[in-house]
Amino acid sequence: MTAETVTAPVPPDTFNASAYLLRAAHRPDAAHRLALTGPGGDLGYAGLDDLTGQVAAGLERRGVRAEERVVLFMADGPPMAAAILGAMRLGAVPVPVSTMLTGAELAALLDDARARVLLVGDRFAVPAEAALAHAPGVRQVVVEGDAALRAPEGVRVDSFEDLVAEGRAQGGELLDPYRTSDDSSALWLYTSGTTGRPKGAMHRHANIRHVVETYGRQFLGITPEDRCYSVAKLFFAYGIGNSLFFPLAVGATAILDPDRPTPASVAQRLAEYRPTLFFAVPTFYAAILNADVPAEAFASVRLAVSAGEPLPAELCRRFTGKYGVEIIDGIGSTECLHIFLSNRPGRVRPGTTGTAVPGYELRVVDDHGADVEPGTPGSLLVKGESIATGYWCRTDTTRQVFQGEWLRTGDTYVVDGDGYYTCLGRTGDMLKAGGIWVSPAEVEGRLLEHPAVSMAAVVGLPDADGLDKPIACVVLKEGTSAEPEELIGFCRAGLASFKRPREVLIVDKLPTTPTGKLRRFAVRELAATLLGP
Repeated sequence: MTAETVTAPVPPDTFNASAYLLRAAHRPDAAHRLALTGPGGDLGYAGLDDLTGQVAAGLERRGVRAEERVVLFMADGPPMAAAILGAMRLGAVPVPVSTMLTGAELAALLDDARARVLLVGDRFAVPAEAALAHAPGVRQVVVEGDAALRAPEGVRVDSFEDLVAEGRAQGGELLDPYRTSDDSSALWLYTSGTTGRPKGAMHRHANIRHVVETYGRQFLGITPEDRCYSVAKLFFAYGIGNSLFFPLAVGATAILDPDRPTPASVAQRLAEYRPTLFFAVPTFYAAILNADVPAEAFASVRLAVSAGEPLPAELCRRFTGKYGVEIIDGIGSTECLHIFLSNRPGRVRPGTTGTAVPGYELRVVDDHGADVEPGTPGSLLVKGESIATGYWCRTDTTRQVFQGEWLRTGDTYVVDGDGYYTCLGRTGDMLKAGGIWVSPAEVEGRLLEHPAVSMAAVVGLPDADGLDKPIACVVLKEGTSAEPEELIGFCRAGLASFKRPREVLIVDKLPTTPTGKLRRFAVRELAATLLGP
């Protein structure tokens, strides 16, 4: 028998998004530039690189392996940023989740992600404790801050300082990032999307580079001199791009704010940290105007960005007229990682979502998948290199949403002859509140848990600023009573607060078809009539 020569496989080209984002730390001219600032403290690029390496080494000592999910339930700040970057550096997959989740909601995501490790900020210790009681797969918890978190027997609890110290004791940092490639899994972000059930959108390391090189460089024109402040937090696809990917990739500064934003608190941050790029959602721009935030608050801002839901034309004009700052409105998605369709600086058409971001292709199609003519409404599809590889363990939904190279956004759009796109609403029944997807079915399910509720329907209606808010129409059981504020409070107690209905209307019956199906458009008309002008 002739001996067979065995040739070792050639490894694919390596690319690690953490190393890509921290390149400035290894340039003599940029190593000491300010990478992060905000209430959580300042950190230069060299310091952030060191902290990232220490977190990676600490996680490795705890047995975290490549492609293993690490769930982050933390406020924005240097520890949160270093945890995201450190997990990616190790080849693991950070999963930042909403800090607005209840314990039950967090437990469901921990179980879905098969997570063994949870990093949690001390201000979220109470829901984290509740979650751990129903998340038997979690074996280790790392707490950032001073809270003493109680965990079930057999679950190791350490402080973030212990994690960093253990990593430092290993030599200060991992010498080299894990040999990930473009296609390696880098980041999961959970979304309710168009189906209501939270699901993890899986993103590659290459996706992060793509959003930086397309939207970050070509639309924002971001430079090392910029300072980025985002109302959207790091657990959002929108926020993680604004506050981590874009500034770090070019050696700029991110302003990380751990607190829940209000017009007053944001005005204070603007005055203190002087950002040049400001990111928010339409609801917050309306809140700023309604709170009469002084014009000088935006003196340092060269450009404002809106996403999350369509920006009404009048709101765009009012903001720019008062503050002298142009808003570029765009649309992105968790599945696309960031914005793929946007107005350009200097070429804004209020009321539209602008034109395709270079690096993305768009189609507007009819119910049969055929392209429609300009001026004809249809479903919006997008193609680009930052699209997620699919949803974790959601085969049927993945096949519906990810169709070959194209992603079905679930939005109805119309495009004009100049290539400007205008949003006409969701193709389905999902709605957004404050730029965050809300599933009517989930809110309806919570309302139906109340002992007095017989039927419930939740729809979106525009407020005085033209922004949709969840409104519930409820039929009570015979012989029972309940006040609207009681039902709103009941929803707040069982759901993340942004999901609660802003109004509850008690009605005698809900409009249905002859076969008993809910006529949601008729519910919307009923609610609008009852609320009046």
